[in-house]
Amino acid sequence: MKNSLIRNFSIIAHIDHGKSTLADRILQVTGAISERDFQDQVLDDMDLERERGITIKASAVRINYKAKDGVEYELNLIDTPGHVDFTYEVSKSIGACEGALLVVDAAQGIEAQTVANLYLAMEHNLVIIPVINKIDLSSAEIEKVKSQISEILGLDKDEIILASAKMGIGIEDILEAVVTRIPPPKGEEINPLQALIFDSKFDSYKGVIILLRLMNGVLKKGAHIMMMSNGKTYDVLEVGIFRPSPQQIGELRCGEVGYITCNIRDAQEVSVGDTITEADNPASMALPGYKKVRPMVFSGIYPVNSADFPALKDAIGKMRLSDASFVYEPESSASLGMGFRCGFLGLLHMEIIQERLEREHDLNLVITSPSVIYRIMKNTGEVVEVDNPMKLPNPGEIASVDEPYVKAYMIIPKEYMGSVLDLAESRRGTYVSTQYLDESRVQVVYDIPLAEIIVDFYDKIKSVTRGYGSLDYEFLDYRPTKIAKLDILINGEVCDALSSLVFRDRAYAKGKSVIEKLKDNIPRHLFQIILQAAIGGQIIARETIKSVGKNVTAKCYGGDITRKRKLWEKQKEGKKRLKQFGKIEIPQEAFLAALKTA
Repeated sequence: MKNSLIRNFSIIAHIDHGKSTLADRILQVTGAISERDFQDQVLDDMDLERERGITIKASAVRINYKAKDGVEYELNLIDTPGHVDFTYEVSKSIGACEGALLVVDAAQGIEAQTVANLYLAMEHNLVIIPVINKIDLSSAEIEKVKSQISEILGLDKDEIILASAKMGIGIEDILEAVVTRIPPPKGEEINPLQALIFDSKFDSYKGVIILLRLMNGVLKKGAHIMMMSNGKTYDVLEVGIFRPSPQQIGELRCGEVGYITCNIRDAQEVSVGDTITEADNPASMALPGYKKVRPMVFSGIYPVNSADFPALKDAIGKMRLSDASFVYEPESSASLGMGFRCGFLGLLHMEIIQERLEREHDLNLVITSPSVIYRIMKNTGEVVEVDNPMKLPNPGEIASVDEPYVKAYMIIPKEYMGSVLDLAESRRGTYVSTQYLDESRVQVVYDIPLAEIIVDFYDKIKSVTRGYGSLDYEFLDYRPTKIAKLDILINGEVCDALSSLVFRDRAYAKGKSVIEKLKDNIPRHLFQIILQAAIGGQIIARETIKSVGKNVTAKCYGGDITRKRKLWEKQKEGKKRLKQFGKIEIPQEAFLAALKTA
């Protein structure tokens, strides 16, 4: 199809504002999917996405639409996630489009990711089509939301489209706006091939499936291609598009979105943001690609059974292929064995990765407490970097400790400024500056220890600002601090996975909070479980989980009391043996609850 008849666009919004429902309705109205094959969240193909009602992975689909002018257009739609932890998925999708539908809930109005995603789209010079969704709700405040879009986002009121994806209202108007407002893709078919890899996934039969957008040239089946980042060459075995199920075609032309397979079995050979070109007639330069991702939470992932390490290594490699924001490197632990130190964009991202690894690859995993890299100066003058509590030298060997600081930029509505300042101060932040961006928004800058923001600082900002706050940060330097190794003991034995490095003045509060969470989440056993928090040899907090009671004298009736006493003594001896040899089952929920303690 001619370039002038192609439109590439994505749907962006805050979580739960109706992106997936709108995508469903567009597919139905254009006939891209039949009523028989239709199901809610049709582009969300993971069980996790359906269970949680969120989009985790961006999905691409080609649609043919006959406009009111009688011309048939080719629309390439990319549905994106809404949760802040998956912003990188959104940025990848935006990089492959010329326009975006910005969806805002008519009842909830503009929220954090609405603003963040708009700025992301504007950075890429995308044409924005504002859509107010859910106008059928009784709680809808259409005029108020129109004013918000105009004042906060700076978009024209007259360009706003009113819709209800659930009821099918306004879908035709949206499609007409896509073909009239969004420009066709640039580039020429006669130019050397330049294709941007915006996503990839692994198929056990076909190998790596590469999702790409052609910026220049033509890509045919059988072509001899080259990855510009590493110079490796491959032959294209299959060229296809999603409608939304995969469909093979002969070629992809400039401006189109689709997929290719080259029987690539090593996940490391494909990197998102790379440029594909012809090996025999390469392009003079690679495409800009994507900004390097910045993980916010670092944690260790270990297999419960050490024999599963090779399977975990393979699974993590494939996970990295389908999620470019996930980073990892190998590490080992004295009690947990071999595993990986992993970087995530947030706690939800960490939970999703853990669940996907367990479900898709049938693994049983342990996730350790998150941490940052501390710089330790020993008495001998040697400097060591520690990112794992188990690697911390003995206190007598340490001369000084430095921790990483970041400059945190918080963009918030000015009415929540006091709450955000209190939050930053409580996290050992040092005030730097305040800048008023407009009448309603203000940027507050703080120097904060990285350890204070990696777990729940973003969540707290969203909470105190009712979802309007946003956070970005950049590394500053290392500054002196006082840290202590907090150990969690379960029946007298240190649990590596729950050990953490904490600011010394907060060790007691942190230890008490962790064991209280563990007490609430570890099920009762046949024997008593003692939970303790310790710094060095000093116990700073303790909780006890009582044993499950069993009435061993239920079969006794009447008679001498000595018979019952014998049974009670026998039960007591049995419980001693259980306590000595029994292994405590700690559910994953207990680990996650402990990780979330402030």
